Amino acid sequence: MGYVHVYTGDGKGKTTVALGLLLRAVGAGLRCRVYQFLKCGEYSEIRCLRARFPEVSVEQFGTGAFIHPDDIPKEAIEKAQSGFQKAYNAACGGEYDLILLDEINVAVDLGLIPVQDALRLIADRSDRTELVFTGRNACSAVIEAADLCTEMRMVKHYYQKGDKARRGIEA
Repeated sequence: MGYVHVYTGDGKGKTTVALGLLLRAVGAGLRCRVYQFLKCGEYSEIRCLRARFPEVSVEQFGTGAFIHPDDIPKEAIEKAQSGFQKAYNAACGGEYDLILLDEINVAVDLGLIPVQDALRLIADRSDRTELVFTGRNACSAVIEAADLCTEMRMVKHYYQKGDKARRGIEA
């Protein structure tokens, strides 16, 4: 049976560790899929997956704009819910061994995806499908339903000195 992983917290590395797990799974011949919530753009990891691992389908469901919790655009909700429905169908269909739901914790935290939908995804997924949830502020109900939860805690970060994201490292 596939497990449910949650990578959360305010520290750097949630998506990075999930992509490392995905790379290991692809290397072992597992069928993988990536759904990115709130993100939109050709990040280095997306370019790499598309160029070198065409068997890994990647879809993004973000507007490309920062979303303030007090002013959530309708378009952001529609994109997140559309992405969620696609991820739900894929997870229940049993075609994939591993599905990465990048930033889904943030989408749930902002209310773009109801908590009950995230829990339904976990409960209804195919027995063979491993789910990986990333993003800050994972809700306690998702953590409880998961088989593994790692919290990244920021102790120190060079952003605090004003350094920008670097191509190939953070971007």
